[in-house]
Amino acid sequence: MTDDEFDLLDELYFVQHFSYLKETLGWGETRLLTTLQALYEKSFIKCLKGPDDEIFEKLDLTQSGTDLFYLATKKGLMEHNAL
Repeated sequence: MTDDEFDLLDELYFVQHFSYLKETLGWGETRLLTTLQALYEKSFIKCLKGPDDEIFEKLDLTQSGTDLFYLATKKGLMEHNAL
């Protein structure tokens, strides 16, 4: 897990919108979307249309990630806490 992935997972213990993550971390959009995509591909996060509306189809977050909410999965939290 990269330092960026670790720092991003720190923010995803609760459902958070993309704009919150961008503001809190102070990252550029490309960096944030790339890191979200990497975590998503490892099944460390799940994506939501709204706070209670999980998306189950495959996503390309670099194209549609700015309008979504995110939450760490159990697998992501276990990996995050193991470090």
